[in-house]
Amino acid sequence: MADARRTAPKGLPTTADGIPIWRIGKPDAFLAAAVGEARAALADVARPEDIGEHVAAKSEGERVVTHLFESLLPGYRGWQWFVTVARTSRSKVVTVSEVGLVPSKDSVLAPEWVPWADRVRPEDRARAEAEAAEAAPAQQAHDGDGSPEAEGSPAEAGPEGGSEEAAPATED
Repeated sequence: MADARRTAPKGLPTTADGIPIWRIGKPDAFLAAAVGEARAALADVARPEDIGEHVAAKSEGERVVTHLFESLLPGYRGWQWFVTVARTSRSKVVTVSEVGLVPSKDSVLAPEWVPWADRVRPEDRARAEAEAAEAAPAQQAHDGDGSPEAEGSPAEAGPEGGSEEAAPATED
């Protein structure tokens, strides 16, 4: 397993161990060092082969730290696993609060959702309407022998073309 201590990106302040300081000051040293506990919690929800190297420990507040790990899941390039850990005052017991997967700035994301009405362009509608108009006469003209009023068609049903009584309609 790779060394859990990594250097921070250039220009980012770090702790003495090289762990980046992100949001709210310096992370709790005890929780920032709990990389093994964070990895074990992550292994409960992800396969070990889908968990990469420890990336950073972010301070989320007083005695709350989020550990980030590279995601090796297929289809999640650039995403990161996160495990948020906490502890109570004067306690040396690490509590796992949350585990999940978050995108990073390098992640591959789906495009922003656009309602269907906004996605269909006027030229798309015109093309679809033209295709529908072409298909309609072709279906009417093709009912067996090519003529719309072929023998046995609904146009002939009635007093002169079949039985006087129509079959009752059934609902399915």
